[in-house]
Amino acid sequence: MDAAYVFRVRVRFETPPGVSVSPQTVETTVEVDADPPGEGAWLFFRDTLWRGEVGDERHARELAESWLSVPVEAVRFSELRLDPAYREALEAAIEASPDEFDGDSARDVLHRHLGSSIRVVED
Repeated sequence: MDAAYVFRVRVRFETPPGVSVSPQTVETTVEVDADPPGEGAWLFFRDTLWRGEVGDERHARELAESWLSVPVEAVRFSELRLDPAYREALEAAIEASPDEFDGDSARDVLHRHLGSSIRVVED
């Protein structure tokens, strides 16, 4: 069972006087392992994403800065990449936690937070 949140992140290199970097900003892909459904921060998608986009740009930049330890100018969510076993477990965890999602179905919850940004990959 495997899943990762994938983001496009633009970082800025800050340099001391007398040092230059070119280019000063770089866009890169960042993959963050998703916690198993029902464990740890498994509600990351609910708390961070809305309709396949980051819900709060400032918060997303702060998260990315904590992952990368460099200043982040922009963060864009790309996809939740998961295998079939993770998707099945995620849907089961959502269905088992109706209070967390106002009783909505797993399909509705995933669409509301991730839009069409779910990519199922085979093992």
